[in-house]
Amino acid sequence: MTQYSLRARMMILILAPTLMIGLLLSTFFIVHRYNELQLQLVDAGADIIEPLAVASEYGMTFHSKESVRQLVSLLHRRHSDIVRAITVFDAQNHLFITSNYRIDAERLSVPKGAPLPATFSYERQGNSMILRTPILSESHFPDGPSDHNASSGNNTLGYVAIVLDLQSVRLQQYKEVFVSTLLLLFCLVIAMLFAYRLMRDVTGPIRDMVNTVDRIRRGQLDSRVTGHMLGELDMLKNGINSMAMSLTAYHEEMQQNIDQATSDLRETLEQLEIQNVELDLAKKRAQEAARIKSEFLANMSHELRTPLNGVIGFTRQTLKTSLNITQRDYLHTIERSANNLLSIINDVLDFSKLEAGKLVLETIPFPLRATLDEVVVLLAQSAHEKGLELTLSIQHDVPDNVIGDPLRLQQIIVNLLGNAIKFTEYGNIDIRVEKRSMSNNQVNLEVQIHDTGIGISEKQQSQLFQAFRQADASISRRHGGTGLGLVITQKLVNEMGGEISFHSRLNLGSTFWFHINLSLNPNAASDPHAVDCLQGKRLAYVEANPTAAQATLDLLTATRMTVTYGTTLEDLSEAHYDVLLIGLPVSREHGQEISNHELLPALRRADNVIMALPCQLQVCAEDLKARGVSACLLKPLSLSRLLPALLDNHSRETEYRPGRQRLPLTVMAVDDNPANLKLIGALLEEQVGNIILCDSGEMAIECAKKQALDIILMDIQMPKMDGIRASELIRELPEHASTPIVAVTAHTLDSEREHLFKAGMNDYLAKPIDEVKLSHLLARYSPGVIAGLPKLPEISASLDWELALRQAANKPDLARDLLQMLVDFLPDVQAQVEHNMAENNASSLRDIIHKLHGSASYSGVPRLKQLCQKLEQSLRNDNNIADIEPELFELLDEMDNVARLAKEKLSLQD
Repeated sequence: MTQYSLRARMMILILAPTLMIGLLLSTFFIVHRYNELQLQLVDAGADIIEPLAVASEYGMTFHSKESVRQLVSLLHRRHSDIVRAITVFDAQNHLFITSNYRIDAERLSVPKGAPLPATFSYERQGNSMILRTPILSESHFPDGPSDHNASSGNNTLGYVAIVLDLQSVRLQQYKEVFVSTLLLLFCLVIAMLFAYRLMRDVTGPIRDMVNTVDRIRRGQLDSRVTGHMLGELDMLKNGINSMAMSLTAYHEEMQQNIDQATSDLRETLEQLEIQNVELDLAKKRAQEAARIKSEFLANMSHELRTPLNGVIGFTRQTLKTSLNITQRDYLHTIERSANNLLSIINDVLDFSKLEAGKLVLETIPFPLRATLDEVVVLLAQSAHEKGLELTLSIQHDVPDNVIGDPLRLQQIIVNLLGNAIKFTEYGNIDIRVEKRSMSNNQVNLEVQIHDTGIGISEKQQSQLFQAFRQADASISRRHGGTGLGLVITQKLVNEMGGEISFHSRLNLGSTFWFHINLSLNPNAASDPHAVDCLQGKRLAYVEANPTAAQATLDLLTATRMTVTYGTTLEDLSEAHYDVLLIGLPVSREHGQEISNHELLPALRRADNVIMALPCQLQVCAEDLKARGVSACLLKPLSLSRLLPALLDNHSRETEYRPGRQRLPLTVMAVDDNPANLKLIGALLEEQVGNIILCDSGEMAIECAKKQALDIILMDIQMPKMDGIRASELIRELPEHASTPIVAVTAHTLDSEREHLFKAGMNDYLAKPIDEVKLSHLLARYSPGVIAGLPKLPEISASLDWELALRQAANKPDLARDLLQMLVDFLPDVQAQVEHNMAENNASSLRDIIHKLHGSASYSGVPRLKQLCQKLEQSLRNDNNIADIEPELFELLDEMDNVARLAKEKLSLQD
């Protein structure tokens, strides 16, 4: 875009053509007149010189200078305005006569050696024009042409040269230039006048329209373009004025709309204020409903857990007595069933927690095969009652010692396996566990549950993982169920960092599979030589169902025995075996006894006969043992139950409970439920020296006034006076101001736990009471515990490489990696410990020491682990950092020792 304005552009476009045309015409006119004046001067000179040449013939012929001089002088005087000199030269190019002797004659003559001019010619020298013409003798011309040609060179008598002054025409030429310039300037002035008039008629209105548009832009919509305009400018003026009127109308309409919208918005805001008030009231009602729901769930949990506490507790107590194998198996089944019922009760709470995002998974070591076997045994009866063969196949490369949440894993299997049993009428249900990938500290597993049931149509599959929905309403009426199982399962799998999916075809069965990540437990104890005594022994296996047979044959490979398989006894090739394992079909009817005709051939073929029975034939187990069968196991078989039966007298693990020294504690247990109080008393009787049982809060206060107590186990929900109020009154007694009070309740909500701690409880014990957890709790508050720091045995080793190897499953590379990771972690721990000590931040200090405690548990640093354990326990009981400053400085010194020794050890290893 050019920077010139419209006015300048118009001026240039108007004047430039005029100037160019004027210059061209003036130049042409001046050049033409200049040449024309010069030619006129030459013509005038020719008119002078040619008559003179004719008139001089006589004088030249007779060499009469006087006559020639008179002619020359006369002509010079007559034409003195243009003639400067007239000179006559003879035939020898000598000066004959001149009218002006002041002029150099040689300048006018023909150069020496050059021929005399034969015709009229002229040349320009400076400001002079020299004309020459020959003087010819006409009397000597021959008559004939040939004579003429012969004598043409001798008829020239000489020549006349005349000098013309160009100054005479120069003034005329200047006049012509001056006139042309005046005409050019006059034309330019005229053009400027027309341009100015045009600019005034065009740019003026345009400027007015621009100003008007600018005022309209600034909001002055009443501005208009005025004045008379021509042609298109008038059309443009009308267009701008029309646009301004349209904008005015639009602005007025918009203002009306804004006013209307403002009025509507004001009404909407008033309605929103009303709705906000209503929403606030609804929120409060919803919060109140949620509180009531939480209280209901807590109360329901308490009411259901209380009788289960007695069932599970007394079952465990009964298991400590002398029992036969069948009774012990029944009690184990009762215990597992009660625990499963307890987990089912928790499903109601789990769904609520999952929806609220408050479910916290445990991270504890557990044996994978035994955990899965518990689920399969628990649900085997449901499958066998329908005649379904249930199999469990865990691949040999799947590690058994893992870390995770076993209860949630069992819950997932129970949901999926329960659905498979529910929707399968005949055939098999197979569980297969495979390893997908494994690193140094984690394994990724795939669990598949395949059934031969009714399947799921494509239309119904989209509704499968929706809460309170099942594939079909008729199915729900036939098989029951709330529809929460798969939703909880999906959420649990996702919480474990995995995924769940399935593939199914209608009437062709379904396969559900899920992936989960579990950490490896390098500290798990293992005995690789446990089955050495079975190596080389011969085992015969009889099973009619091929799927069940394949699953059992896979696990038998871990026994190092020589296995022979057949579908019947007749298929076995040898006459006698060390062990005969017989799997009875699940289709065998309940109560159908095994006759001697069936049993005796088996007893003759082996020293030990083990029978795998479906659930409905377990009633025959004791009778079969009395008739010579070594062991009766429930189908499906698992290594955790089959191996003890195979080891038998060689390496069978018998239950052994070493005698424990009772702690010198006086413990008071308070519970309004007689069964729970009796169970707590039975559990405490084995572990502490003195027990006081109270069935109410009032009785507990009276007992507390009479004697000293080391620990108080206080039930929370009790009539008349609850546990919190009773604890407050006991705390008011001077002798019990610092006595540890442990809350014993069936509540499992995290908010309830926080409430108990804020109410002054020192610790928390959940119902049903776990004997191991009770032992740990008593140990924490035993006389060996001072100021919250457990008195553990002193450990002097800062780095124990043998311990590190054991903790790393005897893998040197893994032990070095774990130790190196600890060393890399120590500088960060040291910085955070020092920072939290300076900031007096007990919570953050406890968290970092907890992380260090976990890292020290797998790296062969017993003293560092012990210090972390002491400090973590102290910080959990008392958040005062000042009380444990010596131990914290000891921890910092120990970290330096570990770092130094570890670097030396690792450098030697390299």
